[in-house]
Amino acid sequence: MAIVQARAQNSQVQQYAGIPLSKAGQSSGSRKPPVPLLETSEDWEAERKKQGARGWRVSTVNERFDIATSLPRYFWVPKRTLDSEVRRAFGHFHQGRGPRLSWHHPGGSDLLRCGGFYTASDPNKEDIRAVESMLQAGHSDVVLVDTVDELPSLADVQLAHLRLRALCLPDSSAAEEKWLSALEGTRWLDYVRSCLRKASDISVLVTSRVRSVVLQERGDRDFNGLLSSLVQLLSVPEARTLLGFQSLVQREWVAAGHPFLTRLGVTGASEEAPVFLLFLDCVWQLLQQFPAEFEFSEFFLLALHDSARVPDTLTFLRDTPWERGKQGGQFNSYTQIYNPGYCQPPAGNSVNSQLSVWDWDLRYNSEQILQFHNPGYDPEHCPDSWLPRQQPSFMVPGPPSSVWLFSRGALTPLNQLCPWRDNPSLLAVSSRWLPRAAISSESLADQEWGLPSHWGACPLPPGLLLPGYLGPQIRLWRRCYLRGRPEVQKGLSAPTISGLQDELSHLQELLRKWTPRISPEDHSKKRDPNTILSQSR
Repeated sequence: MAIVQARAQNSQVQQYAGIPLSKAGQSSGSRKPPVPLLETSEDWEAERKKQGARGWRVSTVNERFDIATSLPRYFWVPKRTLDSEVRRAFGHFHQGRGPRLSWHHPGGSDLLRCGGFYTASDPNKEDIRAVESMLQAGHSDVVLVDTVDELPSLADVQLAHLRLRALCLPDSSAAEEKWLSALEGTRWLDYVRSCLRKASDISVLVTSRVRSVVLQERGDRDFNGLLSSLVQLLSVPEARTLLGFQSLVQREWVAAGHPFLTRLGVTGASEEAPVFLLFLDCVWQLLQQFPAEFEFSEFFLLALHDSARVPDTLTFLRDTPWERGKQGGQFNSYTQIYNPGYCQPPAGNSVNSQLSVWDWDLRYNSEQILQFHNPGYDPEHCPDSWLPRQQPSFMVPGPPSSVWLFSRGALTPLNQLCPWRDNPSLLAVSSRWLPRAAISSESLADQEWGLPSHWGACPLPPGLLLPGYLGPQIRLWRRCYLRGRPEVQKGLSAPTISGLQDELSHLQELLRKWTPRISPEDHSKKRDPNTILSQSR
């Protein structure tokens, strides 16, 4: 209700009942999407060139969705891998979601994502060789990341979100003096902390050496997208621009087949779990810790959050690219072949099938869109001034033919990539090769940039963000979750000069009320930010 009321109050012309048909009609047809929707091979090829992924190509093997409807029609595979090999290799992964490129780091590393191995299959030697080649992606150093390790289950995320929503309601039964304890009991902030910590570790793996880092999740549609997106936000400034972030969400969530319809509870299925909203909370935490690094503002994240919670475009109202394209009339020229478990979502005349969530100008007025931009963004952090794409000088090659498993904050050497030949086992290596357990992203960074000696040592790459996630460094997104309680919104930063003046007056009034409480010996400390922070906690 808070979302609906905010939309109705902030826009007199565009009511929430849906996008006005007149504006929608003007926008459809020749209108160019503000963000590439990655629905054509040309879009994927342009994005590949933009990332500089010269060792990869656009595969059309799933153009008819006969491998998996949850995959996009096009994706990136190693240039030397044939489509016939891709088809056979993908059959040995859960739901046909085989290894493919998620993102190419400017320094040379590749971040891949895939589903879990289908261990019941019996691949021949050629299939195993193709799978290994796709996982290695031309690198001698390969790290398999157990995505769900140390992260909450989908049921945990759903339960935490339900508890958080109940706690933030105006009529919450939690006593005021026990509210913070109740907030901690929801576990929501713990899960945000876990996601940021794991993403920090993976970003160190990607940036410390030229290697292939493979995110492996059984379904490959939830936490793989969350971690891949966070790693890119932490690693390159380009993803922190407004256009870059929208393109990131479109590629890693929408095109990659995240089941928005199911996870956000539109169908009432038992698999409801707001993983995407958990991701937006993680991004908000980064925005608070690094305010000058992001071109977009908290209000943009709120608009994206609201568009997912109360969707009015097809972007968040379908579970797979096939469902989204079928509703939009893209696939009328041929018959789709593979369609397991498709459930038609409820129809509604308030959804325009020709528009995406990125058509902000059709749902928000110019004043609202202006608030999407972060006034504290430092343009010196733009991607063009960061690192020459052709000179990855901070990267050093890994040891020859090394395979690692990253789990519970530590790297463990593996005997092989695929599970079908033998069970994965530890290599018999000297103790200096065995990693120590990492208790934080900093310790993993020290490990990665300091072991062993012949790998060389490198400084922390410019542009890499390593967020804090201890104690009060992870905060509640009050403007999002407590919007139904106006009295709590006091003191939050306002988007306009007049709003800032009102908040300044409010804070000055509070200061006048609190001044008699400050003793003379504390008077000299009140201007110390650390003292103020410690008192507020």
